[in-house]
Amino acid sequence: LTDAGKQLVRDCNRRRILVDLSHMDEKGFWHTAAISDAPLVASHSNAHAISAQSRNLTDRQLAAIAETRGFVGVNFAVPFLREDGRRDAPTSLTEIVRHIEYLLDKVGEDGVGFGSDLDGATMPDDFGDVAGFPRLVAALAARGYSAELLHKICYGNWLRVLEATWGE
Repeated sequence: LTDAGKQLVRDCNRRRILVDLSHMDEKGFWHTAAISDAPLVASHSNAHAISAQSRNLTDRQLAAIAETRGFVGVNFAVPFLREDGRRDAPTSLTEIVRHIEYLLDKVGEDGVGFGSDLDGATMPDDFGDVAGFPRLVAALAARGYSAELLHKICYGNWLRVLEATWGE
């Protein structure tokens, strides 16, 4: 970050404005993490260990997010889900589930939720559009996720991190 960018992060923290890390490269992420006093939030990012896209988060970044009781919203866009990064290949919503499970392991059940990215990106075939949310929730329930954990993933964790950032 430039000096102006660092000042912007400080000003956002002071004004209780959430700083989203999803479109930052790794260097920008670490600059922000070093100066921010708010929970670290990546509103629509995935696990680099599964899909080595530059905007997906490394295990080290995930640990930093967990340390701040931050949040990762899982991105549903096909190229950020797939190991090969392809946009045009058939992809199942099980890839979303795979990232959710990985992130839960790394960040914890209080720091993961839906980030989607439904603004024109290619979605998994069996997810499609916003109408796919019930199918995704059903897939998580079929894997044994409790009602409490589903509540957290669907919206509870978003509310928690927004309250922590904005205040009550």
